[in-house]
Amino acid sequence: MSKEVIKVEGEYIKLQDVLKLSGLCMTGGHAKAAVQNGEVEVNGETCTMRGKKLRTGDTVSFDGKEIEVMLV
Repeated sequence: MSKEVIKVEGEYIKLQDVLKLSGLCMTGGHAKAAVQNGEVEVNGETCTMRGKKLRTGDTVSFDGKEIEVMLV
């Protein structure tokens, strides 16, 4: 599984925004459907909360790719 680090400013970033910002999902609708269908993992566990707040060190897995969140 390929891994990418995504750097964002702020206290947290929502799961659906990570999926869009990283390019794993092209639209908000695609991100919403992927999360609600149980296709996305956060820190190794299936997550169906698209508004889940992610912080530095959290990882998101979807479609064979892994994204690590780094807040700056």
